[in-house]
Amino acid sequence: MPSNLPQIYLARHGETAWSLSGQHTGHTDIPLTPQGEKNAQQLGERLKKKSFTHVYSSPLQRAMKTAALAGFKDLVQPEPYLLEWNYGEYEGLTTKEILQKKPDWLIFKDGCPGGESPNQVATRCDQLIQKIKSLQQEAPGDILLFAHSHILRMLATRWLDLPANDGRFYLLSTASLSILGYEHNSSEPVIRLWNDTSHLQ
Repeated sequence: MPSNLPQIYLARHGETAWSLSGQHTGHTDIPLTPQGEKNAQQLGERLKKKSFTHVYSSPLQRAMKTAALAGFKDLVQPEPYLLEWNYGEYEGLTTKEILQKKPDWLIFKDGCPGGESPNQVATRCDQLIQKIKSLQQEAPGDILLFAHSHILRMLATRWLDLPANDGRFYLLSTASLSILGYEHNSSEPVIRLWNDTSHLQ
């Protein structure tokens, strides 16, 4: 693959109490656990030799703190497009609790009552992708994004121009690193790395 094609690095935030318990954490602004802070620093060690033209983060503290602990405190800018899925009535519930209410529920198919639909989140990701591509046309280079599991899964899905429902296929661990890019040219989007946590071991 040509080395001059820009890439988008995706970093999921570090561990929180709710990521440990499996509770859906949309806009609830909870902090990292001590382990989550440690993992954010380990992620920073992985990224410290890389340079980025832009660094963006979800405005929520678990993502912004991960960015800061990873060494990007002076570079990171909040980006509302990177907010996690609005879970509406399912905020704070585990998947097991949700399935008791709706046994066939899948977030990438059904969305959340009182929150966002898959198409709404997909549209948000499309808008972010257009912004990123415009930035990379103006100043070619890699971009780093700090955000959350479901929004990053949808972002990868839409990067590949796949339907929103396909987001269900891409799992993401806390403090993981993924990379979106191209194969031969900008008309061939690919996933170059996914859910890599080797820096945490």
